[in-house]
Amino acid sequence: MPRKLIKRFMPKPEKIRAQKSLGFMAAHMGNPSLWALTRNSVSGAFSVGLFIAFIPMPMQMLVAAVLAGFFRVNLPISVGLVWVSNPITMPPLFYACYRLGAWLLSWPISPHSSEGTLDWVLTHFNQIWPPLLLGCLLVGTFLAVTSNIAVRLFWRWQVSNSWNKRQYQRSLPPTEKKTCEKNLWEED
Repeated sequence: MPRKLIKRFMPKPEKIRAQKSLGFMAAHMGNPSLWALTRNSVSGAFSVGLFIAFIPMPMQMLVAAVLAGFFRVNLPISVGLVWVSNPITMPPLFYACYRLGAWLLSWPISPHSSEGTLDWVLTHFNQIWPPLLLGCLLVGTFLAVTSNIAVRLFWRWQVSNSWNKRQYQRSLPPTEKKTCEKNLWEED
């Protein structure tokens, strides 16, 4: 089941609350809904995290944490998925979003420097921000909706698969249950 896999990698709420560096936010992080591993909270966390990952702004993790609290979705997953756009992946992701936005707005693509420096971005920011923002919003929204649906479908498939295994095991005669149980759980 996905819950077991996710729980293995999630930090414990008690550890987070004990962090003195979080200050006043530590009390708000004790809300159980922010740590719940349900289909709704995990799929919502994927939506929040991936949408914010594609918004070009500073402090994406903080915004994802605030939105996770507002929508009552899983906090660690929301914040962790923001790292899809990390310093290594950010330039190609945002450039692809810029190209998409420029194509949709029928704007000419600004010639870029071969160096790809921050200075070039800052000097041409007035020309590139409308298509960049449009592309980022579209890609972020698409990924948020798609990931939400995909997580819900995967979760449902896993629960259904687990249910079918248990039903099959219950239908066996008692003599075959022990060997079948060993084989069924070795597949997981």
